[in-house]
Amino acid sequence: MDLPTLSTSLIDCQRCQLSTGRTQVVFGTGNPQASIMFVGEAPGFYEDREGVPFVGAAGKLLTELLHTIGLERSDIYIANVIKCRPRNNRDPLPDEIDSCKPFLLQQIELIQPKLVCTLGNFATQTLLDRKVGITKVRGQAIRLEHFVVFPLLHPAAALHQNNLRIPLQDDFQKLKAVLEEMSKAPALPNTYSPPTLSASKTSSKKTPADPPTQMSLF
Repeated sequence: MDLPTLSTSLIDCQRCQLSTGRTQVVFGTGNPQASIMFVGEAPGFYEDREGVPFVGAAGKLLTELLHTIGLERSDIYIANVIKCRPRNNRDPLPDEIDSCKPFLLQQIELIQPKLVCTLGNFATQTLLDRKVGITKVRGQAIRLEHFVVFPLLHPAAALHQNNLRIPLQDDFQKLKAVLEEMSKAPALPNTYSPPTLSASKTSSKKTPADPPTQMSLF
């Protein structure tokens, strides 16, 4: 299985009710060998129309924030938890997340990123496999078994609430620092730990259900 094959297998996906209202499945885009992956919530209007995640106003802001830390969109891979647009951009329902989560985990398994940046509550809760507010964990590197999760505010939230723009910018600078630390020891074994939120401070040490296999942090 590779990313194109997985993408093709989902073109006519009918696993949840979102299939009845979408224009197309929005699988993901970017560098399939990326060491950094960004995961958002669900496609919006423009994403549904173009079939590419983060192409609207939130996508423009994300691109600008990437530039501030020396990254291009071609350096990373971007996907969403949900592959089809919910009507009126409503929040995804639990059964919709359950239907799509295995495909996100397959994407992570195939890409094997060192760092997964979750944008907003739904992506963060899906990959941490626990209920947690984004404001409690944003800007912190959290080590899971196979990769590090770095939660960020969703760019769309910063567009709707201007007071969140500076915290989002600050968190990208923290992300830059984490990436610099990780790049200093590319050959170190899995015992190496970048600046992360201690497992003892998290409510659970669980990895996502059906976690990707044969992946390593470095």
